Amino acid sequence: MAYLIKGAHVVDPQVGLDDVRDVLIEDKTIVSVEPSIEAADATVVDGTGKYLVPGLVDMHVHFRDPGFEYKETIASGSRAAAHGGFTDVATMPNTEPVTDTGAEVRYQIDTARRAGLVHVRPIGALTRGEKGESLAEIGDMVMEGACAFSDDGHGVQSAGMMKTCMAYVSQFDRAVLAHCEVESLSKNGVINSGRAATRLGMFGWPPLAEELEIYRDIELCRGTKCALHICHISTAKGLEMVKAAKAEGLPVTCEVTPHHLFLCDDDIDETYNTNLKMNPPLRKASDAEALRAGILDGSIDCFVTDHAPHAKHEKDCEWEIAFFGTIGLETSLPLMLTNLVNPGLMSWTRLVEVMAVNPRKVLRLDPVTIAAGSAANLTLIDPTRTVEVTESFFQGKSKNSAFLGMSLTGCATDVFVSGKRTLIDGVVA
Repeated sequence: MAYLIKGAHVVDPQVGLDDVRDVLIEDKTIVSVEPSIEAADATVVDGTGKYLVPGLVDMHVHFRDPGFEYKETIASGSRAAAHGGFTDVATMPNTEPVTDTGAEVRYQIDTARRAGLVHVRPIGALTRGEKGESLAEIGDMVMEGACAFSDDGHGVQSAGMMKTCMAYVSQFDRAVLAHCEVESLSKNGVINSGRAATRLGMFGWPPLAEELEIYRDIELCRGTKCALHICHISTAKGLEMVKAAKAEGLPVTCEVTPHHLFLCDDDIDETYNTNLKMNPPLRKASDAEALRAGILDGSIDCFVTDHAPHAKHEKDCEWEIAFFGTIGLETSLPLMLTNLVNPGLMSWTRLVEVMAVNPRKVLRLDPVTIAAGSAANLTLIDPTRTVEVTESFFQGKSKNSAFLGMSLTGCATDVFVSGKRTLIDGVVA
């Protein structure tokens, strides 16, 4: 199948392109990028007024499959990802069974291939069963296609075990993705320690629980030389430590989520909206401000969702027992466009870096460029289309969005995955 995308504003900093172009796709490959192309046999896609970028990547999602298919499956999660404009997603290993052998990695890849909507890039567990006691089958998972390793959902509590993990993973040119949480400090915490916790009468979760482990893992990175990626960073102090590590030349990167950028603990009020219960929790407004500055100035490498679907009964309950997390795949790009790009705070080039280029680098994926010969993994974006965030908007199984009720501006209209058009004018194929 051939597609000709006409008149889109193409943005790809990897090839120095920021201009209007026609792009011709044949089968799985981009064959031509020119000011004007004619192709009689190609299906024309009107890109006038839209932006064409390398396919977006969310390197931190939870698809719950296998084991928790009542929340999400690889098929339903893939629909949500395509609807949000993504061509690639990296799935965390806290499934049942835990993704700690090559068989579980292969299951996810094969299941995603049958769904045929996005590339699923499994992340393997660092330790068996994510118990933090013994190494998982790292080499086996690399052979089957694992793109990185993490015990996401909780931190590896033993510094010695984490050192062993990092030393071993470093041999395979993969990154360790660290969920930084000292559980003896965060225990019983359900909200950020501070005014909101006091006002609402709930146990606080101190920033130190995150920051102490960021410090520890950076020190372990210094000793092992293993690439270290800090997941869902949420505090200004944590970001300062990452910036210092980078300045030292250590192989340290980090990511931030929409909820930690655009929400804070002041947004939690007496309605006890459990869609705002996160791990790590929403922090102070000053932390969110520092994180926004960090993603603009290059200190933060990647923008991710930590897409965490839950069933209605797991959220529609008392705050203390509600599950942590929010879905995010379908609001991620609209939030960035509405809050940062459209107001002129963030360039389109920077958007492409944090949502397409840098995640591929961290995950050791092949680069995707808008140039002849590259794989046709592309996202076409309308920066003016309105998005009403209602439950009916979401394509996945779960509806637990922290951004329900918002009206956003800008979204993906079309997605091409290896040349296949998986999103057609905003509708999943």
